[in-house]
Amino acid sequence: MSSQSARERAAWQSIDAGQLLLIATAGLFVVVAVTQVAAVGLRQPDVAIIFGVLIALGELFRMVMPGNREVAPIAGAGAIGYALLVGVGPEGAPPDAPLGVVAAEHSALQVVAVTAAGMLVGSLPHIAVGRSPRPDAMARRLFTVAVIALCFRPMLALDVVWQLLLAVMGIVVIASCFTDVLIAAMIRAEAVRARFGIALRDEIEAKMALCAATSATAMLIAVATTAMGEAALLIFTVPILVTQFAFRRYAGTRATYLQTVRALSRVTEVGGYVEPGHSRRVSRLAIAMGRELGMSEEELLELEYAALMHDIGQLSLGDPIPGGATVLASPAEQRRIAELGAEVIKQTGVLDRVAHIVQLSSHPYRAGGDPGGAAPPVSPPLAGRIIKVANAYDDLVGESSDRDRGAAVLERLRHDSAAEYDPTVVEALSRVVDRRPRP
Repeated sequence: MSSQSARERAAWQSIDAGQLLLIATAGLFVVVAVTQVAAVGLRQPDVAIIFGVLIALGELFRMVMPGNREVAPIAGAGAIGYALLVGVGPEGAPPDAPLGVVAAEHSALQVVAVTAAGMLVGSLPHIAVGRSPRPDAMARRLFTVAVIALCFRPMLALDVVWQLLLAVMGIVVIASCFTDVLIAAMIRAEAVRARFGIALRDEIEAKMALCAATSATAMLIAVATTAMGEAALLIFTVPILVTQFAFRRYAGTRATYLQTVRALSRVTEVGGYVEPGHSRRVSRLAIAMGRELGMSEEELLELEYAALMHDIGQLSLGDPIPGGATVLASPAEQRRIAELGAEVIKQTGVLDRVAHIVQLSSHPYRAGGDPGGAAPPVSPPLAGRIIKVANAYDDLVGESSDRDRGAAVLERLRHDSAAEYDPTVVEALSRVVDRRPRP
C-alpha cells in the first residue's frame, strides 16, 4: 500500500461518530440537490457558473489555521453570496420586475448543488498532489451554506421590502456563524476529549472574526451583484482575499514559532543532556493533562512551548544529570536549571509568558514543599504544575510501556502531593495514562 493510500485510510479511520453524522447529512443534501437540478434543469446557468468558479477558486486557495482548522473564506463568501442573491443587475429587467432587477431564479437546492460542484472542482488539484481535503471541514462548510439557502431563499417568494430582506440576510448569516461554531465545537470536543464549553470558547475565539468577515463579504457580494451585475463579484471579493492573506500570514507565523521551539527542544537530546524523545513525551503528556483540566487552546499552546523547552537550562550544566532526570536533582539545582532555561527563552523577545512558566515549573506546589525551607513563596501557574508532574513521570518511566511501573510512579507522585505536586494535576495524569492503549 502506498504512503498516500495509508494516509487517506488513516484520515478516514480517525473520523468519529459526530463527524460521520455531519458528512452523511451533507451528502444527503448533495444527493437531493443534484437530483432536483437534474430533473428541472439549471436555472440562470451563466450566474451559476460564475459563482461556481468563485467557489472553486476559494477551495483551491483554502488554508489551515492554528488548531488544524481548515477554512476556505473565499469559497464561503461566494457560496453564501449565491445563497443570498436576490437579483442580477438591472440590465434587461422588465419594468414590473421586483426591485427593478432581473430576479435570481435559482432554488435553495441549486445553491447546494453549485456549491458542492465548486468545492469538488477546487479540491481536485489538492487531491492530485496528495493533499486530500478534510471531509468534516468540507461537510461543515456545505451544511452551513445549505442552512442559509433553505432559510433565506423561500423569503424571495414573498412580497417583502428591500429593507426587510437585508435584515433577514443579517439574521440568517449571524445564525449560520453560530451554528458553524457550535458544530465545530461539538466535533472538536469529541475528537480531542475536551470539555464542550472549553471547545466552544476556543472555536469562538479562533473563528468568529473570520466568520464575520466572510459573512459580511457574502452579503456585500449579494447586494452588489443585485445592484450592479456579475462584475461586482470581482470588486467585492477583494476584502475577503486580503483578510485571507492576513490570516494565512498569522497561521504561518504560529507554525514557524512551533517548528523553532521543537528544534530548540532537541538540542538537549542531541547533546546527551536528556533521554531521546523526553521533551516530546513530556509535551504530549502535558497537553493531554491540560485538556483534562479544561485549559483553553491559547493556554495549551503556551503549555506546549514550555513543555518542549523546560529542560533547555541543562545546557548550562558542566556535568549532565545522569539520564537527564531532573526529578533526581536537588530542589536548588532544579530551580537553577529552570531559571537558566527561562533566561534563554526570554532572549526570543516574544515568549515571556512561556519563560515565566518554565521558570516556575520546578517550584513545589506549596511553598513549604522544599525540605530545606528555601522554596520561594511563589505559587506556580497551572501550566508550571502540569509540566512538573509530566516531567517527573517521564523521568521515572521514560519510554517504558510497563503499566505496573507507571502505576508505581503515580503512587510515588501521589505520596508527594501534599506539597511537591498538585494532587489535581496528578489525578489528571492518572486519567490520561489509564486511557492509553495497552501494549
